[in-house]
Parts: sequence; C-alpha cells; structure tokens
Amino acid sequence: MKRVAILGATGSVGTSTLDLIERNPDRFEVSAVTAATNVEALADIARRTGAKLAVIADPALRGILQERLAGSDCQAAAGEEALVEAASGNSDLVIAAIVGFAGLRAAMAAAEQGRTIALANKESLVTAGALMTEAARRSGATILPIDSEHNAIFQSLSGARSEDVSRIILTASGGPFRTSSLDQIRAATPKQAVTHPNWSMGAKISVDSATMMNKGLEVIEAHYLFGLPSPRIDIVVHPQSVIHSLVEFVDGSVLAQLGAPDMRIPIAYALAWPERMDTPAERLDLAGLARLDFEKPDEKRFPALRLAREALEAGGAAPTVLNAANEVAVERFLAGAIGFTDIADIVERSLGLDDSASPCSIDDVIAIDDETRRNVAGLIQEACS
Repeated sequence: MKRVAILGATGSVGTSTLDLIERNPDRFEVSAVTAATNVEALADIARRTGAKLAVIADPALRGILQERLAGSDCQAAAGEEALVEAASGNSDLVIAAIVGFAGLRAAMAAAEQGRTIALANKESLVTAGALMTEAARRSGATILPIDSEHNAIFQSLSGARSEDVSRIILTASGGPFRTSSLDQIRAATPKQAVTHPNWSMGAKISVDSATMMNKGLEVIEAHYLFGLPSPRIDIVVHPQSVIHSLVEFVDGSVLAQLGAPDMRIPIAYALAWPERMDTPAERLDLAGLARLDFEKPDEKRFPALRLAREALEAGGAAPTVLNAANEVAVERFLAGAIGFTDIADIVERSLGLDDSASPCSIDDVIAIDDETRRNVAGLIQEACS
C-alpha cells in the first residue's frame, strides 16, 4: 500500500486524485488531506478515505472541522504549521496541489523531508525553484510533475541521457481567446476568461491560461525541473490539446506524449510511478480527430509569455515578483476591479519597480512576495482613482 497525502484535496487535481485512489483501494491509502476553506467537503473526504489527518488552512474553521469529524479516527488541524505537518508527515507520496503561492511552505517541507512529491503547484518552483531543487537534492526527495505538459516531458525523457536532449517543446491550447482580436481581448469578461475550451480547471488557473501566463510560468517550472535554459524551452500552440508536450533530441528525433485532455492521466503516472495503472480516461481516437494543428504563440496579444521569459532570464527575485503580481492582478480581475489586459500591464510595471536581492531562503521569498503584493495594491488603487 502506498500512503498518499493530498494537499488541496477539494480542488480539481485533488478530486481527480481521489477518483483514482478510490478506484484502487488495494494500492493506495490516504494518510492526510487538506483544503483552504471548504470544510464540509474536506470532512466528507476525510471520513470517506479514512485519512488520519485533515487540515483546513483557515484557522477560524478548525472548530467546524472538528465537529464534522467527531467520532472518526481523523485528527482535525488548521493553519500553516498544520499544512506543513501534513506535507512532511509519514507519507510515501505527497500530492502538492494547493493553488498558488499558498502552497509554497508545504511543498518545501515535503522536499526537505525527502518525500516523493507529485507537484501540481507550479508556483513553488516559479518562486523558489533554486531553493526547492537544492533542498530535494540534499534530502533525496523526488519531484514528479503532474502538470500535463511537464508530465508529458517527464514521460518522453524516460531512459534518456540529459546530454542527448536538444530542446523541449511545451504545447499550449491557446485558451479561450486564441483566435480573438486584441480589441476583443481588451473587452474580455471574467466569465469568458474562465471558460477553457478543453480543460476543466479552477478560476485562477483558467485566467492564467487565457492570458497565457500559465504557459510562461511553465517555462520557468520546466527550467528547474529539467535543467534547460530558456532558449532551449519552446512553446507551440496546439488547440486540440492532444499532444501534451514534446522532447527533441540531438539526432533530430522528437518524442511526444499524447492522450485525452484528462488530468487523471498525468496524475495516474505520478501515483503509480515507476509503474503504470489503469485510468477511466477516454482513449485516443486519432482517426476520429482527423487533424492536429500547430501555431506560433503571439506575444503581442499575449505579452505574459514575454514577461515570464524575461523574469526567468533576469533571475533573482524576478520570478517571485512575476508570480505575486500576477496572482493579485488575476484576483482583482475576477472581482471586476480591473480589465483583462490590465493583468499583464500590472505584472510588467511590478517587474520594473523591483530592486530586491536574490532570495536565499523561503523567508526571503515570502518577504519579496509580500512587498510585491503591497506594490500591486498601490498600482491598482492609483489606476482606479
């Protein structure tokens, strides 16, 4: 039995993970589950799976969670330290699926404790990539990517030598505004931005897909996961989302991983690794698809791609600033406070304001994040006044 801790159990990655685990009760045991504020769903998951620890991020909800778990063998806990405990506890595999910067400390704790981490929280590597990969190296932790694109690269690299890799190619769906004009993009509403053509995801990551910041963050993540510099990490728009990413080798061979746009496929690969397991995902019908299309990304309509590359190449605090500014801007866009194209404008202005030193610890990363969020709040207030 493989003991699994699921950080972010009520989100889309968490529920997909639970679906696979509950289909394979002879292979997996849930040791801990966490959620941000959805206390009812968390308690239901904990009871259903027999988890020994359930953590709600909001300390104000601990009492309610405790009530919902009364009579069970599951301990209720709350707050950041409890999230760290869930991540670093006695589990064989940690599913790191807390959305956004909030998942950083927990993911870092798992890396420091030498756990095998199935990483869906890309912000951990974007904001603290050097720190996390060094912690994993020291402790012997293994990082398995769950993002469909990075998981596809991981699968395609299986058995390959790093010196044989020429470049990696991340595929992007193009999001809901792939064919929209710049004027249409400027007028985009939150409802339009969260309507992804292929994937079912949360609001924040859906907006990131619409701005293509998600792909920019993935370039930074790929740099830390696979050790390649920015010029050897390419992006191609592939609207069918069938080819999830590709690896080009020095001899000209290109290997790709294909599959239905179902997150249970990459999650299953991480759950069963180094083996494989059955999933209920739809099987690929290439004849039925008939065609696969590819386009170059348009950085004029989607400037987030350029900003992410610039942050990666600048290094230091820049990726942390990029991520923090984007998180705040997306939140304000979803609340109706700013327009869609204001997101990239605010990120660019935030990068221009930054003069922080390179972070040497997680506390440094958090301080840079905090300062950036304050700066962004000021920029938005200034723009709205």
